[in-house]
Order: sequence, then structure tokens, then C-alpha cells
Amino acid sequence: MAEPARVLVVDDEPIVRDVLVRYLRQEGFQVGTAADGASALEVFADTEPDLVLLDLMLPRIDGFEVFRRIRAGGNRAEGAVGGRSPQGTPVIMLTARGDETDRIVGLDLGADDYIGKPFSPREVVARVRAVLRRAAGSEADGSEHVLHFDGLEIDPRTREVLVDGSPVELTPKEFELLHYLASEPRTVFSRLQLLDALWDVAFDGDPSTVTVHIRRLREKIEPDPSAPRRLVTVWGAGYRFQP
Repeated sequence: MAEPARVLVVDDEPIVRDVLVRYLRQEGFQVGTAADGASALEVFADTEPDLVLLDLMLPRIDGFEVFRRIRAGGNRAEGAVGGRSPQGTPVIMLTARGDETDRIVGLDLGADDYIGKPFSPREVVARVRAVLRRAAGSEADGSEHVLHFDGLEIDPRTREVLVDGSPVELTPKEFELLHYLASEPRTVFSRLQLLDALWDVAFDGDPSTVTVHIRRLREKIEPDPSAPRRLVTVWGAGYRFQP
């Protein structure tokens, strides 16, 4: 029997933590908690969770900085993050509902999803399952072939991307978006299609999520992000991958 997924809940409100822990455990998850940013980094390094639910408004170290450190390699000052690649750990940010600035910044940093407060605990569980399901599906892509284009290589087995032979660090969501588009070159996908396919957001999904990730990808794989050759905008329709 597979080991239950481990979820780290980071929130400074005891009631929020208790409710999320109760609902997640009822659904079979192993759950750890942290009440501030510094503790979150310590628990992350010690337990290597499969997913992090991260509130942005935290004492000691805010959620944005916690996220940056996780993506950079966790709490290295305390001994790093075990054998796990920190970039492989999905993070769902918990934001104040309607706070567009926090949401956009979170997405710009590479968060896998966001949930506005106040939220339904059942919605949170559904989002957690969706993100973990996508992560598991990506890991199961070993049967897929490496995608080769002129100067660009995308390997779904190792989740590695090479640009002109040099590795490029992508977040899990950036990799999924690039691989999805490159798997069907020249096909135009609308932002809503990409949102539905990769974020599974059936609640309050914002198409700007896709826009932010496309921009970040262009900055990493395009020679000139302001004049992209691969991730092309089709005005009024969406985006396509140009081989």
C-alpha cells in the first residue's frame, strides 16, 4: 500500500491550522504544521513534505520569503532539505481573497496554485488532491519520449530542460506548461484551456495565471523574451509552441 502523501500546513491562525489538519487527515493525508515562517523552514527540512499549504502573512519570516527559500533549497543554514529537490515540492499559497497583488506575486514566483481566504476546507482538500495528482502524473511520464527542437530539449522522465545544451531551472508548473505546449506544436491553446488542463481550477481560476507563467518561461528559454520565437502569442486566441 502506498504511503499517504505528506502535507505541511503553514498558517499563524490556530483555528485555520486545526480545521485544515482535521479535514486533510480525514482524507488520509499525513499532516504537519507550522505557525510561522522560521518554523515552516525547519519542519520542511525535517519532514520533506509532498506538498505545502503556505499562508503569505506569517510572523518572523513571511510566506513569500519562505517560498523563495524552499525553491532555492530550503533552510540550508539548518542542514538543507534532505535528498528531495525543493523545486519538485508543490506549493499552494493561501492569500487574502481579492488581494490581486499577493496573488500575482505568488504566481510570479512560481506557486503551483493559490486559494483565497476565507475558503471552504473541502475546496482546499480538492485543490491539494488536484495538485498532487498532476505531480504524480508528471512523474509517471517516463514512457514519453524526450522532445527535441532546435536548441531546446525537454525530457519528461527527468523533468529536465536544456537550452543550447545548458540546463534551465523550471518550477514544476513551468515545466508542465512548456511540456504541454511543446507536445502539440503549432496548436493554439486559449488561456482558459491551459488553465483547465494544467491548474484544474474549477473555483476562481484567473487567466492571468497563465500569462504570468508564459512570461516566466520566455525569460528562461527565449533568447529575446520581448520577441519570443517559441512561445508565441496568437492575438485574441491564446498561445502556441512554435518548433
